Amino acid sequence: MQEKLNILLAEDDENLGMLLHSYLQSKGFQVLLARNGKIAYEKFNGNKIKFDFLILDVMMPEMDGFTLAKEIREIDKNIPILFLTAKSMKEDKLQGFEIGADDYLTKPFSMEELVARINAILKRSKVTAKDMNQTWYIGKIKYEPELSILHLEEGNKRLTTKENHLLSLLVKNKGEILDRQATLRAIWGDDNYFNGRSMDVYIAKLRKLLKEDHRIEIMNIHGVGFKFIVKN
Repeated sequence: MQEKLNILLAEDDENLGMLLHSYLQSKGFQVLLARNGKIAYEKFNGNKIKFDFLILDVMMPEMDGFTLAKEIREIDKNIPILFLTAKSMKEDKLQGFEIGADDYLTKPFSMEELVARINAILKRSKVTAKDMNQTWYIGKIKYEPELSILHLEEGNKRLTTKENHLLSLLVKNKGEILDRQATLRAIWGDDNYFNGRSMDVYIAKLRKLLKEDHRIEIMNIHGVGFKFIVKN
């Protein structure tokens, strides 16, 4: 029998929190509900349960969703995060993606859409069996995709889920043009504007990490996508 996925849900609206808790439980998830960000952090950090997924409301008392996500990212770089927000401001969404959000849902939303988003994120977060137990060398930099680790001169860097998937795609398509829209659909599940801006943030992060080997370049191919090259 497959184990239930453990979700930490942080939502300060009591009615919505209970509704989400009951619905997700009915869909086969194990859900722990926290009434604010501070309680959610305490449950994540001190609970014996290992959580597999986070659903965080952005606007919460004690500790907001963005601050909570930053704190949790210090502990776990890879756990998938879905933000819930009453806002639709571009800046808020970009801030969430910079922290390492996997997706966003703007209130009001349907329960069916929430579950669909969760399943899509979980599907994208899985490392394929084909990539397991492989070690790649990007120029002089050692890269272990199954562990999400780059071995850099300044020390090992554990990549977030999206950083790892994006770098893996770039490396596997080295020397070829990686289509921007196809990449967005493969990793983010949707090629909309916000996801596009989010991917640009992640590309910039990868460039910064890989800059210790000057032969490595992630080229922008205007209007098309990216090309990953390692010069001789």
